[in-house]
Amino acid sequence: MDLKRVAKDAAKTLSSYMTYQALRVVMEQLSETDPPQSLWLHGFSSKISVQDGEAFIRALLQEKQDLAFRIMTVRQHLAEEVADYLPEMVRAAIQQSNMEHRRQHLERITQLTVSEPPSSSEQPTDSES
Repeated sequence: MDLKRVAKDAAKTLSSYMTYQALRVVMEQLSETDPPQSLWLHGFSSKISVQDGEAFIRALLQEKQDLAFRIMTVRQHLAEEVADYLPEMVRAAIQQSNMEHRRQHLERITQLTVSEPPSSSEQPTDSES
């Protein structure tokens, strides 16, 4: 297992997610302060996917540099705010989720064995009673 590669991929995914969240914040701010700009950004984000945050920023820089800088500033702020407690939250969430999946699985397999009707050879006959 290449842990460095896993970490790099996770960081890229998290960076793209921070870009998405920053886009949402900026669109919400613009909807209150500059509705036409908010509509433009909404249209842009429907044409250019934010799933790859870096590609989204590059495309936005070509179209509206001021909005790209604003989104970059917001995503940096978001990253700085969550960076300290994010690793522990991820560990705890995965641990809790795994425990819940195991519990549900155990309940499901034990219910299957308990709720199975006995076969006809296992049922007592009148002559045995």
